[in-house]
Parts: sequence; C-alpha cells; structure tokens
Amino acid sequence: MQGIPAGFGLTAVVNYLTGRGLDSATVASFSAAVGLPWTLQFVWGPLIDKYQESIIGQRKHWVLLTQLLAAVASLVLLLVHDPASQLRLMLLAFVVHSVFASVQDASVDAIAIAVVPEAERGRVNAFMRGGFLLGSSLGAAGLSWMLHRYGFFQAALVQSVALLAFTVLTFFVRLERADRLVPRFRALPPGARRNADNPPVAWLFRELLRAIGEPRTLRLFSVIALTYLCFGVFGWAYSYHLIHELHWADADVSVLQGSWGSAATLCLMVAGGVLADRLGAAQLQRWVTLGLGSFLLVFCSLSFLWHHQPVATLGLLIWNLADPSLSVAALPLLMGLCRPRIEGSQFTTYMALVNLCGVSGSYVTGWALRVISAPGLGLLCGVVVVGLGVVLLRQRQRQALPTPQVTAAS
Repeated sequence: MQGIPAGFGLTAVVNYLTGRGLDSATVASFSAAVGLPWTLQFVWGPLIDKYQESIIGQRKHWVLLTQLLAAVASLVLLLVHDPASQLRLMLLAFVVHSVFASVQDASVDAIAIAVVPEAERGRVNAFMRGGFLLGSSLGAAGLSWMLHRYGFFQAALVQSVALLAFTVLTFFVRLERADRLVPRFRALPPGARRNADNPPVAWLFRELLRAIGEPRTLRLFSVIALTYLCFGVFGWAYSYHLIHELHWADADVSVLQGSWGSAATLCLMVAGGVLADRLGAAQLQRWVTLGLGSFLLVFCSLSFLWHHQPVATLGLLIWNLADPSLSVAALPLLMGLCRPRIEGSQFTTYMALVNLCGVSGSYVTGWALRVISAPGLGLLCGVVVVGLGVVLLRQRQRQALPTPQVTAAS
C-alpha cells in the first residue's frame, strides 16, 4: 500500500513531468512536497504509542483508519486530467495521501518491533522493505505504462482500487486470537493485551529525547542518515540526467526503475535479511556502505560512457539495489536501539529523519543541477559514502581492541 503510490508519484509522475519539459527545480519541489509528510512521523509516533490499545488489535485501529483515509485521498487524483497543467491539485492529493500513509507506516513499524523477536528482525525488515519495493515497482512501471497508454485518470483509478482492496484485506488480519474484527465500545478483555496501560504523552517525549540523545545512538544514526542522503541525491540526479541530458523517454526510465531487476531486488532483500540475522546487521552495513560508495566513485568516473545505453542501463539497475541493500542492514540496527514501550515513537523518529534526508536530497539536488552535473554530484556522494564506511570500520576496530587491565602491582 505504501509502495504503489510512492512508485507512481515519486517515479512515474516525476519522470513524466521531467519528460514534459518542467525544469529541475519545479520537479524537485514537487517531489520534496510529496515526501514532506513522511518527515513528520516523529509527531505520529507518540500518539500511536499513547493510544495503542483497541479491541481489534494493538495499534491495528491506526492502521485500518489511515489506510482507508489514504485510499480516499487517492480518489481525489481522479479529478486530475492533465498533470502538468493541474500540478497544484495533483500535488495536494499526493500530499494528503502521504500524511495518512505516513501514520500507517509508523503504526505498522511499531507493531513489527513489538511482536518480532530480535533474532528475526533482519528477515522481517527484508520482507517489509521487499513488499514496499514490490509495490514501488508496480507503481513506477505498471502505472507509468498506464499513464502513457490510457491516461492519468485510468492510472489513478487502478491505484485507488488497489489501495481499497488492501484495506479490506487488512481488516481480516488478527494480531492475536482474542482480537475482534468489529470493535465493541466497552472495556478491554483482561489479559488480551501485551501492554494494558497507555503511557502519558509527556513521559513518551521525555524518554524519546533520552533515547535518541545517547552518544552511541547518535553516532550510528548520523552515519545511516548521511548514507541515505547521498543515495537519494545521486538517484534523483541520475534519473533527471538520463531524461533531460541523454534524452531518454521518461516511460523507459520508469519501467527500468520499476520492472527489470525487481525479482533480483526481492531475492537480494530476503538473502540480505538472513545475512543480517546470521552475521550481524552492523557487519553487513559496513560491507554495503563501502561497496556502494566504491561503485559510485567508479561509475561516475566513467560518466563519459553514459551515452552508451547498455552502460547507463546497467548503472541504473545496479543503483536500484542501493536502497534495499542498505535497508536490510540499517533498519534492524535502528530497531535494536529502540526501547520498550516507546519503540513506535523512537523508530518512527528515526524513519522521519531518514525521510527528511531523502526529501532534502531531492530538493537540494534540483537546485544543485543548475550549477553542477550529475556525475559531479555522484563523485561527491561517493567520497562521502566511502568516508562513512571507513568511519564504521574504525569504530569496529576500536571496539575490538582489548581493554587494558590495571593490576594491583601497577
């Protein structure tokens, strides 16, 4: 449900607007505005944790309500007939949808942290992220094809029907056997909930600030956030470069981003999740950071070959693996930092800041492309990502050093 609109709005529609000749700053502003509500997840987290109990399942009422409202917001897109000339109306519909989808995302993440054992978080994150990427592929490739073949109305209609269908499916999911499908307005049955008391909001915010302010937590998250920022900057710049500078059809870029390699991406996600559980997410994160940073340096150094379609296509397909590769390592690490009873608030705060990096990256890139080329931005991002990988290696080496023992004689 989150992936289909993301693939449609942030890939198919963004590429479509670029292909219609809109300048990079306008397209970047549209992309940033659509992603902006996802940066406010730190607001939803405490509310979700405060009112987490219901007769239909812990936090499930948040999921169902926001899914339904997100589907209704998608129906507003049916009023758009020409995306380029009705940019404000289309933007409003996507932004309202993003607000409800971000609350749904925060609710699902909180449920996952609460019910999944720590030893299985790598695999669960792989399936969660894999589902999002599968939806993104359908939204980017499938709805882009419909947009160009049948028009925007038909593409928006298919998205809305899909969201309503997933909402009905979610209605029949029980988190526990004692949960009811239809709520009854009376007291919760004793013993039915894992946490029968809803914590005060002031306590939630106080504990949240303490948790995210710990030095070790702050250092680890800063590395993850900067890596996501660099990935977003190059990904957005490269897509724009293919359409605007190399004159690729926007539909071709959307299809490549959303279809080819999707099966490989899903396999990578599942395999990466298993590796994260067995080898440790921290070790996998070091490999991914150094590997993708090195790829950026090499690929952008060979930018004079980008006009060859096989080279440019290979780069696009490989880069589609960047986000899932980092996610299977980084998200279990962030889950492991979350404290009990504020896990929803803490994890959604992390994800809000990660989303802020993505939004900032797309917005800044749109303006930066006026003064610097996509290969130049890619080289800069590659240097930063490799540097972050070196920082992670040094931290590991310091942790591996034996602590000196002070003896009585000394």
